[in-house]
Amino acid sequence: MAAPGEELSNGASDDQSSPVSTNDEDSKSGLGDGELPDYVIDFMEKEIGGDLKSLKKVKGVLEKLTAENKLLEEQVLTVSSSVPLRVSTALSAAEEARVSLDAVLQRERSLSNTLQQQLQLAQPLADSLSQTLGRMDTVERYMRYLQVLRRIDELSDSIQQCVMTSSTWEAVGAVGRLASLDLQLQASGCFHLQAFTRDTLRFWHKILKDRLTSDFEEVLTQLQWPLLSPPSQTLAPPANAPEISSQLELLVSQLLALQTSDDLTTEKTPPTRPGSAPPLSPPPAQPLSQAAQPPSSQTPLLPSQAPPLSQEAPPLSLPIQIMLVPLMKRFRYHFTGNRQTNCLSKPEWYLTQVLTWVGNSSTFLEEKIQPILDRAAARVNAKVELCRGLLGLLQEKLSLDASRLLADDTLFCHLVDEMLQFEKELRGPLAYPPALPGVLGVLLEDSVLNKWLSVERKMAVEKVDTMLSADGAWSSQYRDISDMDDMTLTPDCAETFMTLLLVITERYRPLPCQQAQLRFLALQRELVDDFRIRLTQVMKEESRWALGPRYGAILNAVNYISTVLADWGDNLFFLQLQQAAVSLGEEGTLGGPGGALGPLELGRLASLEGSLFEGLEALLERLRADMLGRLLEAVLRDVKEHAQPYCRERWLSLPSQSDQATMSLSSSACPMMLCLRDHLLSLQGALCPALFQSAWQGLAERLDHFLYQDVILYNHFNEGGAAQLQFDMTRNLFPLFGHYCKRPENFFKHVKEACIILCLGVGSALLLRDVLRQAAQQEEEEPEGAGLADGQAASPVAALNELGVFRLAPGDVLILLGLRASWPGQ
Repeated sequence: MAAPGEELSNGASDDQSSPVSTNDEDSKSGLGDGELPDYVIDFMEKEIGGDLKSLKKVKGVLEKLTAENKLLEEQVLTVSSSVPLRVSTALSAAEEARVSLDAVLQRERSLSNTLQQQLQLAQPLADSLSQTLGRMDTVERYMRYLQVLRRIDELSDSIQQCVMTSSTWEAVGAVGRLASLDLQLQASGCFHLQAFTRDTLRFWHKILKDRLTSDFEEVLTQLQWPLLSPPSQTLAPPANAPEISSQLELLVSQLLALQTSDDLTTEKTPPTRPGSAPPLSPPPAQPLSQAAQPPSSQTPLLPSQAPPLSQEAPPLSLPIQIMLVPLMKRFRYHFTGNRQTNCLSKPEWYLTQVLTWVGNSSTFLEEKIQPILDRAAARVNAKVELCRGLLGLLQEKLSLDASRLLADDTLFCHLVDEMLQFEKELRGPLAYPPALPGVLGVLLEDSVLNKWLSVERKMAVEKVDTMLSADGAWSSQYRDISDMDDMTLTPDCAETFMTLLLVITERYRPLPCQQAQLRFLALQRELVDDFRIRLTQVMKEESRWALGPRYGAILNAVNYISTVLADWGDNLFFLQLQQAAVSLGEEGTLGGPGGALGPLELGRLASLEGSLFEGLEALLERLRADMLGRLLEAVLRDVKEHAQPYCRERWLSLPSQSDQATMSLSSSACPMMLCLRDHLLSLQGALCPALFQSAWQGLAERLDHFLYQDVILYNHFNEGGAAQLQFDMTRNLFPLFGHYCKRPENFFKHVKEACIILCLGVGSALLLRDVLRQAAQQEEEEPEGAGLADGQAASPVAALNELGVFRLAPGDVLILLGLRASWPGQ
């Protein structure tokens, strides 16, 4: 055994030079002298094992490890010899690249030096060429400038020759070309040239316009323009009617050709930049422009110079401007200054006068002027153009009068009424396009709009005070109508109030600004909330006599207002205002209850889940429910007083049904039934149908609870008592409500099901009691958290359902079974 031990010891020492074990690894693992690493021991266990007979394998393992060690040494030597060759090759390639790069850099420096020398030589030539090009550009701009001046001079000479030879069409064409040149120069920076061109255009345009205006006015006079009275069909046409028509068409066409130049000459001159000289204007240009400056002259005031109706509205057609001159003179003569017709209290005078002029002129414009405009492709409507011009006058006049009437509520209201009526007739019979502004823009000025809102609020509050204090405020004018609906019993005060709100709506509906409309809507919401508070105050005063007629009238008023507001919430006009309120957001605040719209309200409005009157509807519904509850409590209190004898009936001693020839109503129930019948008839006559339906259903629910608690659960019943109770309920109480529905017993579920239980046969009652007790006992025995099986849990419920009992719980049925006095053995 000594030889194998020595061989194992020698093998272990030889392994120190093998890849399996190293001194470094032993030192890292913290092994002491004579100790083998774990992986060596594992290797030996795997190759040799623990059997001493396996020691003969040591020699083979040693030879195998020696061969592997030799192979690894050869590989290391081979790699070590090949690495210097690769490094040497890489170094050689890098050196060649460096040499090539140095050559390229040298060539680049040489080319750069050469280029710099050439640039220095060419710089004087470039500077000279740049100066020459600059002078050429300046000369070219001077030439273009002079060419424009020559073009203006040529056009001016051409227009002058045409005017002298009465070649009007050629003169109009030249003026049109001059106007086109003026439009082209607006994009340049030559402000002096622009001013010279505009002055030249204005000069010749005025000459031609004055000449054509004179001729046009002469022709209009022959055609009896302006038509201050309705046109008469009896007057014979003039003998030279064809000649006049041809002249009219020629003059209108020529005036239309001057439209572009007229628009340019009547617009404000664009301001020049102070302190800036025109970049393309040479020194001689200023004397030339001064020398060519045409003489200035005053042009007559035309409608196009009136305050514009809208920023987007185009200027009035030139023929219509001339036709408006005599009408404007008459308007200013009669309705300005100290004339008696200029009366602040009579705005209808000048408003009616304008409507009359438009109406009298419609036929003339449609038959004489409009065909000429259509043939000239002018794309304007003569009647609409005339209305636009007259509306400019009205806006100026109305704005002045409105500002002077802010201190007088009566005259201010009258002015607003007349303006609204004028707008209605303008859009209606005269068919003025809705897209064009009317006269209501005057009402949108801050001071005027605030005054209008203040007056509307003041007058509405005064009317509400008057209507509530009237003698017939709480009576209905439709009470005697046989066909009843929700309007029949509405008190006059509520109907008048909603009519007042409707009138306010119709007054501000035509306003062209939705933000102003929202302000009126906020006023309406405020008025509705104020009226609700007034109704609440009157209701509290009348709540002591809830069964009186006035209390019912207040309830009808609340219901009517809530119904109308719900209908308004679906109206197209208010839906449009709702979207406007959403788009305006915080800017379009709606006062009244709730104040400004918050994010939640805006979200509901945007999704159309709510309406603008949703908050008011909720408040009115709360008041309606509170009043209806008070009314029903008063009725039930009276019914309970009359039901006291019935509650104390001796149900245990009543004879059985077989002992009676015929069943009849209990004598103690007669007062209760009569009282209930009278109250139902009274409610039906005092409340509108929708309210009465809610009232009798609520009363039936309360009465069902009262009879179940105070009559049934409070007493014990023998067979005769149960039968009598069932007869009183099914043959007397339920039919009282049968006038209002087909199955009144469905509103008395507790009473009906209690009668079923009390009138069960003895056998059925015993069986039902056993089932319910067994189910209750099983529930008590079951541990907490565990339930009965489905069949066991459903057994008592199924048994009750078979009997027609669906509302009462099994525990309630056990209590009712305990109230029966007719059990076997008793």
